[in-house]
Parts: sequence; C-alpha cells; structure tokens
Amino acid sequence: MRIYLDADACPVKDVVYKVAARYGAPVAVVANGPLRLPPQSGLDLVVVPGSPDAADDWIAERAAPGDLVLTADIPLAARAIANGVRCLDFRGGEFRPNRIGDALASREVGAHLRALGLSTGGPPPFSPRDRGRFASALDAAVGKLTRDEAVGGGR
Repeated sequence: MRIYLDADACPVKDVVYKVAARYGAPVAVVANGPLRLPPQSGLDLVVVPGSPDAADDWIAERAAPGDLVLTADIPLAARAIANGVRCLDFRGGEFRPNRIGDALASREVGAHLRALGLSTGGPPPFSPRDRGRFASALDAAVGKLTRDEAVGGGR
C-alpha cells in the first residue's frame, strides 16, 4: 500500500504526513516543483517538471489497486478509479466509480461557461470542518487498506 499525494495545491499535507506516520505507510509526494518535507521516514518527494498535468500523469501511471490517491483533480481521480485505485479529495470526500462521470461532466460544463465569460463562482473556501472530514476519511481509508494488505499479503 502506497499513498500518492497530488501535492501542488494540497491544503492538508500535514494531515497526510501524520496519518502516514501512524500507519507506517509510504507516501509519494508528487509536485511540479520542489517542496519542503518534514524529516520523516517513508516520505518521498517526486518532482515532475513540465506541464501542469505531468504530476497527474506520473501518479496515474504508477498507482495500482491497494494504493490510495489523494487529489482535488477530477481527471486524475477518474484515471485512478479506472485502474481500481481508491481516491479521496482534500475535503474528505471519496471519488466513486458510480459518480465520477457526473463530476467530469460538471467540470466540463464549468469550463465551457468560463470560456464564454460567465462566472461560475468556484468552490467554497477550505474550512476547518473540511480539514476534519479529510483527516477522518484518510485515517479510515489508510486503516482499511493497511488491514486489507495484511490479510491479503500485499499485491
């Protein structure tokens, strides 16, 4: 089990590091530029320069069933789910196979409206409640994946 963190715009990196330390889970912290990581074993910074989607591509090519992807990027989430990988957003929601098509469609509609010059408002500000929901969802997901790996003997 490995956690893949789409780290460029992640507001909860500290939570990810704490949960990973609690479970001894390795984390690939993937970004387009250098980031400062705490001195903690199991954290690997992967800098993927190039296009804004380069980090997403790197994660999508490596994440496999039994891993966990953390992202706010809907197309990355869709790619992860298509590969059988669990995927959480930074507000504590889980991207699900039966709902990812709706999320992709909503994203496209919003992009089209913005291209027409219309304001779509964007997401609400990130709140302490979002942070708490994320911490709970991440702890539950990592705990389950760790137990599943112990029972199944890994990949």
